[in-house]
Amino acid sequence: MHKVKNHREVLDRRELGGFLNDLAESSDVRSPAVRGEILAKTKELLAAGRAEVRRRFEEAGASGHETARAQCYLVDQILRTLYDFTITHVYPSHSPTSGERLGVVAVGGYGRGEMAPFSDVDLLFLLPYKQTPWGEQVVEYLLYHLWDLGLKVGHATRSVDECVRLSKADVTIRTAILEARYLCGDETLFGDLRARYLKDVVTGTGPDFTDLKLLERDERHKKFGESRYLVEPNIKEGKGGLRDLHTLFWIAKYFYQVDKVSELVKLEVLTARELRRFTKAEEFLWRVRCHLHYLTGRPEERLTFDVQSEIGKRLNYTDRTNNQAVERFMKHYYLIAKEVGDLTRIICASIEEEHKRPARFRLLGLPKLPKLGGLRRQEVDGFVIEGGRIDLKDTDMFESDPVSILRLFRNAQERRVDIHPSALTAVTRNLKRIDAGMRKDADANRIFLEILTSQEDPETSLRRLNEAGVFGRFVRDFGRVVAQMQHDMYHVYTVDEHTIRAVGMLAQIEAGLLEDEHPLSHEIIHKVISREVLYVAVMLHDIAKGRGGDHAELGAKVAQKLCPRLGMSAEDTETVSWLVLHHLDMSRTAFKRDVQDPQTIIDFAEVVQDPERLRLLLILTVADIRAVGPGRWNGWKGQLLRELYYRTEEALSGGMSGEGAKERVEHAKYALRDALGDWPEAALEKQLARGYDSYWLAADTPSHKRDAELMRRADQKAADGGAGLTIDMYVDSFQAVTAVTVFAADHAGLFSRIAGAIAVAGLNVVHATIFTTTDGMALDTFWVQEPKGLAAVTDPARLKKLETTIEDTLAGRINIQKSLAAKAGPPSRTRAFKVGQRVLIDNKASSVYTVVEVSGRDRRGLLHDVTGAFAEMGLSVASARIATYGTRASDVFYVKDVFGLKVTHEGKLENIRQRLTEVLNVAPSGKKSDAKEAATAA
Repeated sequence: MHKVKNHREVLDRRELGGFLNDLAESSDVRSPAVRGEILAKTKELLAAGRAEVRRRFEEAGASGHETARAQCYLVDQILRTLYDFTITHVYPSHSPTSGERLGVVAVGGYGRGEMAPFSDVDLLFLLPYKQTPWGEQVVEYLLYHLWDLGLKVGHATRSVDECVRLSKADVTIRTAILEARYLCGDETLFGDLRARYLKDVVTGTGPDFTDLKLLERDERHKKFGESRYLVEPNIKEGKGGLRDLHTLFWIAKYFYQVDKVSELVKLEVLTARELRRFTKAEEFLWRVRCHLHYLTGRPEERLTFDVQSEIGKRLNYTDRTNNQAVERFMKHYYLIAKEVGDLTRIICASIEEEHKRPARFRLLGLPKLPKLGGLRRQEVDGFVIEGGRIDLKDTDMFESDPVSILRLFRNAQERRVDIHPSALTAVTRNLKRIDAGMRKDADANRIFLEILTSQEDPETSLRRLNEAGVFGRFVRDFGRVVAQMQHDMYHVYTVDEHTIRAVGMLAQIEAGLLEDEHPLSHEIIHKVISREVLYVAVMLHDIAKGRGGDHAELGAKVAQKLCPRLGMSAEDTETVSWLVLHHLDMSRTAFKRDVQDPQTIIDFAEVVQDPERLRLLLILTVADIRAVGPGRWNGWKGQLLRELYYRTEEALSGGMSGEGAKERVEHAKYALRDALGDWPEAALEKQLARGYDSYWLAADTPSHKRDAELMRRADQKAADGGAGLTIDMYVDSFQAVTAVTVFAADHAGLFSRIAGAIAVAGLNVVHATIFTTTDGMALDTFWVQEPKGLAAVTDPARLKKLETTIEDTLAGRINIQKSLAAKAGPPSRTRAFKVGQRVLIDNKASSVYTVVEVSGRDRRGLLHDVTGAFAEMGLSVASARIATYGTRASDVFYVKDVFGLKVTHEGKLENIRQRLTEVLNVAPSGKKSDAKEAATAA
């Protein structure tokens, strides 16, 4: 056990021991009253000790390790004192038999001598052979006292023989005893356990134990997240966290019979530099974990968004011009997590080399590829392939030929083999050889481009390059975004991980693996002129994030410098640069603009200019969105992008004339006439006369048919004296939306009230269109999804409830504001994010409408409030595009005034801005939100 400075300030064992002895001399120690006194005193000292440990950590600058050890020392002293008191005064054994022996042993993390502020206390009560009444009483007394102190105790009572037998069968028990530490009681028993454990369990089983621990770790990663770049990582159990370091230590301790990691330097398993990396990583993770426990007041292990900023502040990270303090803190965390992976490879390589056995270890997080290498030894390009893995033939290869570092990864990719950990260790130790000279080397750049554009799983190869630190060294600009996080609820991965996943998505689209999900991308990807342009653009699209300014503009400049270095022509360089500059334009247009408005298509076509760039931009956009994270893509977004693509393709081919629009209207009417061939002629003519041109241009024939059938049902209801409200619902599984169409008498505020009813029903609106028929009725369609935006609403009972809610709301039986307030839960942890608020008004984006973009913190009922404000100001909404990016809502509305014209008067425009800003400032509770946040620019 490590020494604790000024340990009596944490807990003076003499004080507690003296108090207990005084009680024993004057009282019945088994009486409830005395037990209560003992508990009160122990609680007092435990609380005082914890306060002192925390004071040292938060005020006196104690390290994470020192804090963990002091916490452990505090529990040790209480437990030892209570044990002595128990066997001396409570259950003394005056003439003990050979069986009345008991050893108290710390195991697990407690055995290692490290405890976070709210960690469990893991104990092993060690017996000579079987439990006795005396031993049972002692164990029970100690456990009840520890539980009454509020400690969470994990415990087992076993004999030495049982410990040995169970250790052979269960790797978890074997690991716990590996770290066993004597606390108090019969020390001979502990000595017997150690001797038997080393002889009967450990001897000859080092490689098997290594395999079991690595397999256990892989399963743990599957549970807690297989990427170390998750934006809310588990610092204990997640990939690259403390448990991985513990696993590394367990393997080394078991295999090499060492008690300290520092001993691995003498054994030449680690270099002195790598030992410093291990120590630095361990201290950082312990410090973060202690802060996390103290901040949350519980054994919390997840670095959730709501605590990241505060912990970053406590660790003295500060804002800089281009990065928030929290982003700098999290970047440091991810780099430490990567260090843990490097160290794991190094130690496993040493173990494999020592035993020359076919190992099961491979680079973590990478999928198993169908191997071409086989088990037969092959020599290829200066490398050796054996057992399905590639290794160096000459250990000094990288010193004489640094470009061979890239050849290693290229050969592994071409032959679909893993890379031997010893080769990866050599890469890690030679990263400094990837210098300016190598970055200018034509051969090196050719090999890198081959890896990026290969049809043999470029995602895996790029991840290997990144894990090994090669990617960021060879492409220095990429090195700047390694571990770069974005502190929001939308992005799931760091920038480098997102980029690599985007390349993987591109490769899957090209290979035809995503044809069902992305039919258009699958169709056009083989029509692009240059694959290299597409792959390099995807690699570079976010390369300049975190630098301040517009990352698209800055990234375009990076492309202009990097592409010639990679051997690309001036024309291809220009195209890559253009794609990076405009990589967000297609999604912005599709998700925020009405693509049925000719002006939208004209403006976008002017940006794109030719069909090749349109194809490239669509595929890049799909790969980008798909790689953001689970649930960020759905069929609805795909439909919006396809619609924009086809309309722009038509415009680029000269199909956007006014005559063309008239022809499309007539074509839509003829198509509907054919679809409704069984309708009476009078009913059909009435239906064809109901829609203005904008209606016929806005949807396809199946939609027009559904609307027609809805209106006919409404006419029949009206003829029978029924209510003037008819609702239709249609589930589109491919687009992952449910279309809710309401046909009712038009009046001010109708759209807002329907939006409010949908919010009360707990659903999200992703798009809406509003049409007024020639006979004065409103045809409002809302495309809705489940709250997380992952799927259409398909449950019949849920759909029926939604229909009832809309009817009750329009009939005045539901008060929307009260219902929404009642559904508002406790403050969300997302309140930790500052969400900028803005209202933008654009009179150039449409030739007919004023386009209003409202951006701010998302909340239930926001659409209802915004559209209600439009109604109050006498504005009618023709269509709405609703988008949510994590905690931020970005909604776009096409509006007209009461005369059916654009809003152009500056005073009225300013009134719109002020009124909508007031709406954005309302918190979910109905109160005004924080003024500071409200004033923040988006």
